[in-house]
Amino acid sequence: MNGYRSLTAYRIREVDAHDDISDSLGELHHLTFFDGASLPDFERGHWWIAFRGAKPVGFAGVVPSTHVADAGYLCRVGVVAEHWGNGLQVRLTRAMEARARRIGWAAIVSDTTDNLISANNFIRQGYRLYRPISPWGWRHTLYWRKELA
Repeated sequence: MNGYRSLTAYRIREVDAHDDISDSLGELHHLTFFDGASLPDFERGHWWIAFRGAKPVGFAGVVPSTHVADAGYLCRVGVVAEHWGNGLQVRLTRAMEARARRIGWAAIVSDTTDNLISANNFIRQGYRLYRPISPWGWRHTLYWRKELA
């Protein structure tokens, strides 16, 4: 099975931050990003949690892009280290893309900085490097875009 654990062992669920799930999202953020990224506003956009049984092991979020018209910004996707290699980042990203299509966005944009694993996952999922008109990251940030049409 390509080295992945059984995909049925994991389930992805879209969550509503207003339903007392913010604590779980915050804990997952800390477990996956440590202090390397600021805590996002979980009440904005759309969020998903990956579960192994009843335990949250990964999460993802998309918000309307403030830099690219008619696009969503994949602001976070993180998986707890002991669950890496099971395709969860890909599954979370696909769930996010499906929501973005239903919203009617034309594209998804994101960025990576010093994260080769995430960059390679973007490439495998059809994202392409691009140069935004107004870059929002650091000088060495890579910008990614995927057309949804």
